[in-house]
Amino acid sequence: MGDGNVTAIGYVRVHSSVSVDDSPLADREWRLIPEEARPGPIHMALEEVAAETAVAGGPRTVRAFRWAPSTLSLGYRQAPETVDWEYCRREGIGVTRRQTGGGGIYHDRDADISYSIVAPAGELPGDLMETYRLLCAPILVALERMGVAAAFADDEQPAIHDPCCYLRAINPAHDLVSRGSGDVSADAAAGASTAVAQRPRKVSGNAQYRQREAVIQHGSLSYDLRPDRHLGVFATDDVSEETYRDRVTSIRAETGIDRSRAVEALESALSEWADASVGGWSDAELERARTLAERKYASDAWLFDRSVDDR
Repeated sequence: MGDGNVTAIGYVRVHSSVSVDDSPLADREWRLIPEEARPGPIHMALEEVAAETAVAGGPRTVRAFRWAPSTLSLGYRQAPETVDWEYCRREGIGVTRRQTGGGGIYHDRDADISYSIVAPAGELPGDLMETYRLLCAPILVALERMGVAAAFADDEQPAIHDPCCYLRAINPAHDLVSRGSGDVSADAAAGASTAVAQRPRKVSGNAQYRQREAVIQHGSLSYDLRPDRHLGVFATDDVSEETYRDRVTSIRAETGIDRSRAVEALESALSEWADASVGGWSDAELERARTLAERKYASDAWLFDRSVDDR
């Protein structure tokens, strides 16, 4: 769990101009749910509810969302012992567990922008890599519109601290990196050296799982850097803030764009990719999500043992 040596990450540019015709899914019914601020357990439950809706013949869902309060989402198999529970309680940080694997992600209310895409599994490629390329296409477009030169990493990168998702090994299948904007002053203000600012660093992590005959992909975009809190939620003092900044960048450090404009870029890219209409959750979906969150994502049984009350 030491600092490790960070070397340059290669990257692969992906053609990022997108239109309705570029997506094979745009002829289905999609809804865009604009960014909402909700507690972590509700957000995780809403993804399952969106899957139920899509499989039942309702609209597929693309959405941006905000975690309120700030939340640590644990990977599916992550040990609770990796969490600094006292720090989270003291700082008012919620903790939940995702359905997807990997390390924990600290979702700061202001420094994180999250999204999810939900569609029936039968409408998506069976190959995992193909599905990632398809569903990450609008994310790459959004980052480009924000001014971030992002792409899939083309090489794996060794892990620095496994409990932290942003410091796990870089995976070319679903991790997006930025080469740097060339705005050295912005990167320097964020604490990065000129050399670091010019090499690829992680800006987004994405994951997916299949449940209820649907594919659910969600991801985190690093809008701003809060290394003190990203590291503080974990039970370790072995990783420095400098090491975190060497591996991770942010949209704000790359371009200086306001968060509201970054969210607008993400929502417009998702909407255009899916040819989605602006929509919202039905009362029944919200009620189902509240019940599921209480029974599962907000429960100690799920958080500590990955078990669910089936009553």
